[in-house]
Amino acid sequence: MKIYYSIDDFQPLAYAVVTSGTFDGVHVGHQTILKRLRETAHRHQGETVVITYWPHPRLVLNPEEQDLRLLNTFEEKAALLKEQGVQHLLRIPFTKEFSSISSQAFITGILVNKLGTRKLVIGYDHRFGKNREGSFEQLKVNAPTYGFEVEEIPKQEVDHVGVSSSKIRKALLEGDIDTAHHFLGKPYSLTGRVVKGDRLGRVLGFPTANLQLDFAYKLIPAQGIYAVTVQHEALRYDGMLYIGNRPTVDGKRQVIEVNIFDFDSDIYGESLQVNFVSLLRGDSRFSDLEELKHQLQRDKEAALQILRPS
Repeated sequence: MKIYYSIDDFQPLAYAVVTSGTFDGVHVGHQTILKRLRETAHRHQGETVVITYWPHPRLVLNPEEQDLRLLNTFEEKAALLKEQGVQHLLRIPFTKEFSSISSQAFITGILVNKLGTRKLVIGYDHRFGKNREGSFEQLKVNAPTYGFEVEEIPKQEVDHVGVSSSKIRKALLEGDIDTAHHFLGKPYSLTGRVVKGDRLGRVLGFPTANLQLDFAYKLIPAQGIYAVTVQHEALRYDGMLYIGNRPTVDGKRQVIEVNIFDFDSDIYGESLQVNFVSLLRGDSRFSDLEELKHQLQRDKEAALQILRPS
């Protein structure tokens, strides 16, 4: 997959099959659109193109929404789109200036002149251009003039799965990992660098890797203990992850730390991907470290029953 960080870097294709959107999460609803994109490109011997916007338009248009958290970094989104068979990914920098482009200018200046769009595939109720003025009806009117066709994915084809990025965010913030997994079609994940902690986990017999996320807007699920899988380089491990303020030791800030089972390597400064499998319990305050230690052992046993069922 080729990634373009500027519209000017893109050379028009002979037969571009195009869709556009934020695609946060690349969930099963998005996958319905992308499947149609692949099928159409294959039928016409064309190439698939996804237009996406970064940063997320809501962060630019509604700066008061700084509490918005996203399911993907751009790099994660790009990797997921590549898995879905996208051949060309155009990342358009979303600015106040870009948001003022009229729908007609978007059609002629970007879809036609820059991409060479021959087929446009969009989800139902897709809006674009200044003040979201552009619509499927406008695209249908313009399509014959500019030599492209437009297809709208019917409402029922997406609605039957009942999914949206907002629903996934809500589920994760409530610790409902099963619903998020169902809507995403895969486990939700966090990626971060391993940084030094206070080594309390090692004292308790459960050494942890403390994760520092590099993306400020990445959504962090509800506080608690989770059964997870951990990707380090090319290897996958089982483990349990803690998100919380460590109330037993009067912690002052939220930490994300993972105990990787059957693992004992120095990985400070390295990157880990943590995939959420199940919420084991919410965060709790214990009377002392010994009680906490016994609970961690029970947590590990519960995690192993989920991750390695007999």
